[in-house]
Amino acid sequence: MAKQIEVAGLDAYYGAHKAIEDITMTIEPRAVTAFIGPSGCGKSTFLRTLNRMHEVIPGARVEGKVRLEDQDLYGPDVDPVSVRRTIGMVFQRPNPFPTMSIYDNVAAGLRLNGRFSKSELDGIVENSLKGANLWKEVKDRLHKPGSGLSGGQQQRLCIARAIAVRPQVLLMDEPCSALDPISTLAIEDLISSLKRDYTIVIVTHNMQQAARVSDKTAFFNLAGQGQPGKLVEMDETSRIFTNPGQKATEDYITGRFG
Repeated sequence: MAKQIEVAGLDAYYGAHKAIEDITMTIEPRAVTAFIGPSGCGKSTFLRTLNRMHEVIPGARVEGKVRLEDQDLYGPDVDPVSVRRTIGMVFQRPNPFPTMSIYDNVAAGLRLNGRFSKSELDGIVENSLKGANLWKEVKDRLHKPGSGLSGGQQQRLCIARAIAVRPQVLLMDEPCSALDPISTLAIEDLISSLKRDYTIVIVTHNMQQAARVSDKTAFFNLAGQGQPGKLVEMDETSRIFTNPGQKATEDYITGRFG
């Protein structure tokens, strides 16, 4: 199910402003890739180009190539909605649908995308909640509002909602930044287990988190104020944190800037 992403010569714009420039990388399947770098260097912008969320913003556009295996995601005959179904997104702050029950939160995407019997929905909801390590905590209150859960539980509910439609890739934009340390560890454990089935990309400001959960790390930086963000280097996480190839990466990781 998990698939490789190939990015070549990618630029992203907000109107006339170029936010990121000439990004080329391979994102491996069944692995966790972390994006690190100072604020404003384009990590989250680049993440959103991978499932065509970037172009939802008025005036935003992308140049370059993003391929999911053999499919050009920006090809003229490609439906952006189908791309977002294949490449799911988990946002910085948990965003369960506030008026919906736990069950309906997980089932929402399924109901939009096809016809399922009650027993089929029940099975997928249960399996998705199990996949998000949430089933045991909520199985007796599935029809209570999702907004009644704790912050960490709400984020795992959002992950269950994302995996219910069986994507091939999961993008996570600082998924733990609004959570307490215990909830953060629960999400990190979950990420480690989910990579068996998914290609996972995570944006994080937390160096320790990147070191703990990712297999590969990409360091982004700005050339200067008002300049577009660029990929400085990408390598095995262990190498990035112990023997980076670029001085700027070492300076960032050791806290000399950023």
